[in-house]
Amino acid sequence: MGILNVTPDSFSDGGKFLHTDLALQQVEAMINDGATIIDIGGESTRPGAAEVSETDELARVIPLLKAIKENFTVEVSIDTSKAGVMEQAISYGADIINDVRALQNDNCLNVMANTTVPICLMHMQGLPRTMQQAPKYNDLIGDISDFFKQRIDACLTAGIARERLILDPGFGFGKTLSQNYQLLNQLSAFKALGLPILSGTSRKSMIGNLLSCEVTERLAGSLTTAIIAMQQGASIIRVHDVKETVDALNILKATNNYHVLN
Repeated sequence: MGILNVTPDSFSDGGKFLHTDLALQQVEAMINDGATIIDIGGESTRPGAAEVSETDELARVIPLLKAIKENFTVEVSIDTSKAGVMEQAISYGADIINDVRALQNDNCLNVMANTTVPICLMHMQGLPRTMQQAPKYNDLIGDISDFFKQRIDACLTAGIARERLILDPGFGFGKTLSQNYQLLNQLSAFKALGLPILSGTSRKSMIGNLLSCEVTERLAGSLTTAIIAMQQGASIIRVHDVKETVDALNILKATNNYHVLN
């Protein structure tokens, strides 16, 4: 899953792809590099990020979604927590809804119950503006698992089929440095819930804070976390650096399947 942020303030690529032509060039490059899903975000969810109005988010996301669907054959995921954005995005061909709020916001469950597209439910403790202010858990893996069970039940009650759901434990969303690495170490625990797992660690502060490096220097850390996530059973790896990640994961796949190589 290649990341395409059409925001002025995202932590890594904020402001780079606000113009449709530049965004489409990036989409083409990511597809050529091996991305099978493009994840469009119209509202930054970095720690401390301000909220964006539904009108502004739609203005950022919908024209680009339409342009991608007109020019490329690729699945498009829309990263949003607003029911109105979900509804319009799906009407214009969005293939996946990726929600950091796990359909907890007003009317999101109802909107998604009237569609058939897959939904990624992410765990976040708190909200982007406050989530990194001393997050605490009684049992990190157990607490996140309980959250997922509650959200799965809410989806089923609303009429959303279980097979449409994907789980994202939310690296960096209300977790300390230590908790992020515990989460990576024990990511396979969520396989017990029987749903695909999405892992998103690319260029995040869990890498920068551990290695004391800036966003532009986090490629090696991002690749390492991607490899570990796949070893732990992740089905979708959400990244900025598509080519390098595809190369790294192809090496992992070849190592796991050496007996079928010529």
